[in-house]
Amino acid sequence: MNKILLFSVLIAVLLIGGCIPSPGGQEEDLIQDTEENVEETVIIPDVKLKEEFYRTLIPFKKSASRGLITQTTRTKYDIREVEEGLLRLSTQHYDPKNHFFQEGQYINEEMATSWIRSKSEDNEEGLNPDKTGLSEEDEAEQAPTYLAHIVEQNYLKMTKDKKVKLEGISIGLALNTIHYSANGKETTIPNKEIEEQGTLMAEEIIKRLRSQEGLEDIPVVVGLYKQGSRKSIMPGTYFATVFAEKGKAPSGWKAVDEKYILFPTPTNDEKYRDTNTGFLNFKQAIDDYFPSFVNVIGRGHYKEGKLKSLEIEMPIQFFGTSETIGFTQYVTSILATHLPDVHTTVSITSINGPEALIVKEPGDEDPYVHIYGY
Repeated sequence: MNKILLFSVLIAVLLIGGCIPSPGGQEEDLIQDTEENVEETVIIPDVKLKEEFYRTLIPFKKSASRGLITQTTRTKYDIREVEEGLLRLSTQHYDPKNHFFQEGQYINEEMATSWIRSKSEDNEEGLNPDKTGLSEEDEAEQAPTYLAHIVEQNYLKMTKDKKVKLEGISIGLALNTIHYSANGKETTIPNKEIEEQGTLMAEEIIKRLRSQEGLEDIPVVVGLYKQGSRKSIMPGTYFATVFAEKGKAPSGWKAVDEKYILFPTPTNDEKYRDTNTGFLNFKQAIDDYFPSFVNVIGRGHYKEGKLKSLEIEMPIQFFGTSETIGFTQYVTSILATHLPDVHTTVSITSINGPEALIVKEPGDEDPYVHIYGY
C-alpha cells in the first residue's frame, strides 16, 4: 500500500455490556475513493479496558501479512509475545491516550516473505544471508537464518478536522537464537551476531519503508526480539529497541530489560528467590489438597528487575464437575497467601480443554473466577 489512508471518524459510544456500537449512532457515508486518497467511515470505541491498552478502529483491518507468523515463529509463546512485547515498546512513543492501534498495512505478505528469505540472485530483497553454494555445515556457521519473522503495527491519531491518520509504525524483528539445519542439527547463534545482524536489518527495513510514498516522514519504532528454542515452554523477549524520528535514520539503540522466568526455578538468584519460595509453597498447598493430580507451571514476566505479571498453568486429571469447582475455589483462596501482589492469571485445563480461569489484579482482594460451562 503506497498511500496513507485518511479516514473520516465517527465517535461511537459502545454499550458497556456487549461492546456493541450504540444503535443511535449514524455512520458517515464513504466520501472519496481514488488512487490519490481513500476516505472511509470508521468507529472509535468509547470503552477502554485499561489505560495502557490502545483502542482499535472499527471495522478491524487485518494485517497485510496476517497468517505468516504461524509459519515462521517457532512456538505459540513466541507468537504471542513478539506482538504483545512490541505493543509495550510502542507505548513509549505513541501514547495510548490519543493514539489508535491498527494491524500493519504497509508490509504485505509478499514483501515479508521476500525479506525473510535468504538473499540470492532470485531474491535480491532477502535480509537473511546468501546461502548459495554452501553445504549445510558451512551454512550453519557462515550464513545461519537470523531473521524468522517481521511484525508490523500501525498507530493512528485524530486530527483537528476529525480524521485519523497514520502517526507511527512499529516493527518487531523476531530473531533466531538457534539455526536448524535440514538434517536436524541445531547450532547456537552467538548473541553478538544476533545483535549485529538485527541492527543492520532494522536500518534496512526503515529505509525500505521510507521509500514508500507517504511514509517518508513517518516515525518508526523497531524492536529486536530473541526467539527461544522450538522446544521451549517459555517465550523469548525483546532485548533492544530504537526510534527513528520523522524523516530521520534510527539512532540511539537502547537495551530492553525484560525477562521471563520459569517457576519453580532452580536458580539461586536473589532477584527471584522470594517469588520462587512463595510459588513452591503455593504448589505444596495444592499437592496437599490433591496429591499427584496437578502439575503447576508458572511464568513470571520481569521488567527492569521487577516482577510485573505471573501466568500459571495447571493441567489437571479431574473428571468430576464437583471436583473441578472445589479445586478452583481452593486455588482462588490461597493465591494471595503465597503469591506476590501482581497481575496473575491461572488457567486450569484438562484433556477436555479449559476448565477454569482465575484472574487477580494488583490490590484486588477478590479475584475474577470463571468456571467454563457455568
